[in-house]
Amino acid sequence: MNTEKDTAAFYKRLTESLKNDTSWPAAYLYKFIVPSTKEKIAEIKAIFNDTNALITSRDSSKGTYTSISINVMMKSPAAVIEKYKKVSKVEGVISL
Repeated sequence: MNTEKDTAAFYKRLTESLKNDTSWPAAYLYKFIVPSTKEKIAEIKAIFNDTNALITSRDSSKGTYTSISINVMMKSPAAVIEKYKKVSKVEGVISL
């Protein structure tokens, strides 16, 4: 399985879906799950520092993972994808 090719296909489908289903600029809700370390949570938050995003987080019942929801106004589907690509570089992150 070629994950780089699969990732490119995923982003292409997401871009098309966002173009067809939403009028831009628009509010977009990102959801991520990260290991519950201050460093990982800070990395995710830093990616959205320049956006006036509303960021909420909640720890899992055992405290192993943290769910992060980010509600932010985005200019275009390309801007949405750009943030996903930056977040994907954070080790251990799961995008929902």
